[in-house]
Amino acid sequence: MALLDDDFLLSNEWSKKLFNDYAKDMPIIDYHCHLSPKEVYENKKYKNLTHIWIHDGKVGDHYKWRQMRANGVPESLITGDGDDYDKFVAYVQTMEHAIGNPLYEWSHLELRRYFGIEDRLTVANAPKIWEKANALLATDDFRPRQLVKKMNVKVVCTTDDPADDLKYHKLLKEEEHENGFKVLPGMRPDKAFNIKTTTFGDYVKHFAEVSGVKVVDFATFIQGFEKRFEYFASVGGKLSDHGINTFHFIPASEERVNDVFQKGLNNDPLTDEEVDIYLTALIEELMRLNTKFGWTMQFHANAVRNGNKQLFEKLGADVGCDSMGNQPDMADQLMKLLEHMQAENNIPRLILYSLNPNDWMGLATGMGNFYGDGVDAHATKQKLQLGCAWWFNDTRRGMDLQLRIMAEESLLPNFVGMLTDSRSFLSYPRHEYFRRVLCNYLGELIDLGQAPDDEEVMGKIAQDISYNNAHEYFQFGDVD
Repeated sequence: MALLDDDFLLSNEWSKKLFNDYAKDMPIIDYHCHLSPKEVYENKKYKNLTHIWIHDGKVGDHYKWRQMRANGVPESLITGDGDDYDKFVAYVQTMEHAIGNPLYEWSHLELRRYFGIEDRLTVANAPKIWEKANALLATDDFRPRQLVKKMNVKVVCTTDDPADDLKYHKLLKEEEHENGFKVLPGMRPDKAFNIKTTTFGDYVKHFAEVSGVKVVDFATFIQGFEKRFEYFASVGGKLSDHGINTFHFIPASEERVNDVFQKGLNNDPLTDEEVDIYLTALIEELMRLNTKFGWTMQFHANAVRNGNKQLFEKLGADVGCDSMGNQPDMADQLMKLLEHMQAENNIPRLILYSLNPNDWMGLATGMGNFYGDGVDAHATKQKLQLGCAWWFNDTRRGMDLQLRIMAEESLLPNFVGMLTDSRSFLSYPRHEYFRRVLCNYLGELIDLGQAPDDEEVMGKIAQDISYNNAHEYFQFGDVD
């Protein structure tokens, strides 16, 4: 089999049929990413392949940065002020050593699907690839909006602070029909979660000004959040996203929660228990608001952030210095939270991700305890989802494992599928990668006699997981 040929990742005849005839050309709903709405709106031209692929100002693909550092590339040729072509060559050199890493496959897919470049990434081929890609990037067809449309993306959900003015979302909303796709805000209240940081008090003051609510205690803080939910919803927002790096469920009285909140405002020292008391209360209130507004909530759990203090102080967050967390009882703690919220019927549509795959069985089996909206209420189809193979797990093996657990412990045909979780406009071939892994698994089930050899039935499952389920689950609607 040649590198990335038509049968790439497809090991049986059923997988080839399901991918090529059913999944391949389905639209994309990117329900969680880190693309910039400003860049979508301004629709700028990228100077060259390095700027759109590796590093553009302070923004770039930290998946690539990690591997470049592993290959001994100096920081000047990763995030620094080195020459753009030298940065590109350094990345190509890194890719020559990246066989088996999904970046190797993604990078070749991106060159093929966007630029029509089928050459292998080698130093010998670098000048030709650089020249051809840059010539295309100089055309209007390679601006951000055109790149999104080229991949048949119907919805892009960005990651936005609750205090964001959503200026560019509002401008893009006026141009949805012309663009042919939606760009919707996804509320991500990381700064509200970081009560131990020295900037927490300043953030709450800013949040209060934006929300129009005078925040004097935890209760008024939540009133401000309700105002921001209303604002996000007015621009089309329908989901929130929460980085729960570590978490222990510790419910406490309103007075105790407010005491901790006041300490955070004053930048007083907080114990780990006090932080968990605050996080528990905040997450519960946000679950109530997500339920009230009919949103989907996402928990991204068990991650270690900013593990390299030296690089964090120099470059900031999200530069490739994060790793898998190892809180062993993460799934148990989240199930305690769900049990508490089920008692008041305040579990919204919820997607549970963990960066540690050891949590996946606990999450998949635990969420099965909480389907439905109450004993006698009409249930929401697959209200709780085991999140896709997220971040370091979005490999062939990680995707395959997640699909198997979702199938064996829940209902795979209800799964909402893949996301990009990316800052790059060239990342959408990752959906193709996922669909190939998906169809290979479905084909394997057919070949083993575990699924019917019925093309209509299995083809529909492939299409549903690729697009239809997300369209139904998130209720984003179509472009008018």
